[in-house]
Amino acid sequence: MPLFSDLDQHKRLFLLALPMILSNITVPLLGLVDTAVIGHLSHAYYLGGSTIGAMITTSVVWLCGFLRMSTTGLSAQAFGSNNKQKNLMVLFRGLTVAFCIGALLVLLQSPFINIALAIAGGSEQVQFYANQYAQIRIWSVPAALANLVIFGWLLGNHQSKAVMWLLILTNTVNVILDIVFVFSFQWQVQGVALASVIAEYSALIFGLGFILNRHKTEIATLLQDSGAFLSQLIESHVISAYFKLNRDILIRTLCLQICFMFITFQGARMGDNVVAANAILMNFLLLISFGLDGIANAAEAMVGKAHGSKNNTALKSTVHIALFWTAIFALFYSLLFAIAGKQLLSLISSIDSVINYAQGYLIWMVFLPILSCWCYLYDGVYIGLMQAKAMRNSMIISTFLCFFPLWFIMQPYQNHGLWAAFSLFMLARGATLAWHFHRKLTPAFASANLNDTNS
Repeated sequence: MPLFSDLDQHKRLFLLALPMILSNITVPLLGLVDTAVIGHLSHAYYLGGSTIGAMITTSVVWLCGFLRMSTTGLSAQAFGSNNKQKNLMVLFRGLTVAFCIGALLVLLQSPFINIALAIAGGSEQVQFYANQYAQIRIWSVPAALANLVIFGWLLGNHQSKAVMWLLILTNTVNVILDIVFVFSFQWQVQGVALASVIAEYSALIFGLGFILNRHKTEIATLLQDSGAFLSQLIESHVISAYFKLNRDILIRTLCLQICFMFITFQGARMGDNVVAANAILMNFLLLISFGLDGIANAAEAMVGKAHGSKNNTALKSTVHIALFWTAIFALFYSLLFAIAGKQLLSLISSIDSVINYAQGYLIWMVFLPILSCWCYLYDGVYIGLMQAKAMRNSMIISTFLCFFPLWFIMQPYQNHGLWAAFSLFMLARGATLAWHFHRKLTPAFASANLNDTNS
């Protein structure tokens, strides 16, 4: 199939992808603003502490990324089959799970934070400010988890512009409050944490309001019979399938979080400058990943819809087109960091020791877009197909047969060894998923109905 034989498919991809690219980029940009606000304070341990504190709390949100992924895939397939009731039940079921997990974490916050800080390590000052940050930011988790469901549902229903405006609006709130709380009120690390809490609940209010306003007739019809609604919400075979699917995505995300946390915690053990520099580099990585995820998010929705409507020609065309544009965007990011990496570092921090140290690691930001873009795209394809078991297996292989063995071998290179192991880990994720897709799934596209390997 010629790449440009279906220009309408390119157009459809970009109509979904561009709002997602713009909205996704606001997430790491917000992280960069947080880092820049703290990075311009007088000592590296402020940045180190806020980084550790953020990792402790956001790791839970990232770990629950299955809420966003499964919601996108399931709602996209319901959207493709034009089943509105099933579509709304995906939303309500996800929100119920999100609020239950969030409430549990808030109740158990003290032991959770204490154990996480003990594992994280770092200097006394880093530990102090990490604890300050985490004790405030933990209250945002229920809203953050619910927002994963809301954004996933809107994306699965091809409402990517709504996701874009919600993220832009709430991240703008966060940036403004960052500046006010830190520079005007002098609240330092605590101010950044509080700004994030307010922003998450703002997103929740705006998101629920948008959905209620847009789908009030369908929601009112669904809720007319409360007994029937509750029965559908906790229907045993649906709940069993939902948690089986999310179990595999959870394991996949847990492996990814282990790698991210390992980099942060190892940096903390190497010194305040190292953990601060790695915090900046990790935000650069998030800028790359969230930008590339815009194409992957569009692929999720389009692949899920094609699978739901049993249109395998559109499915294969979407994958080929998405691969092409993923490579183009990856090259752009590589050139951006090759040309302007040092200038970006200077914008983020004014601490010379941190900037000088981080400059020695910019080379990894040049290579990482090319090495990692494939795993982002194939993640999107597999989410749309709800092939969670394959995603799980790919991540387990990449984590325990690639990342940790390579880090162990490359320990003499210290932080460079850490980033080298991580770069090859990202490459392994893309390679294993690509192999599975072309060797295992592509032959199945000849059939009108691709069965989920989780069933």
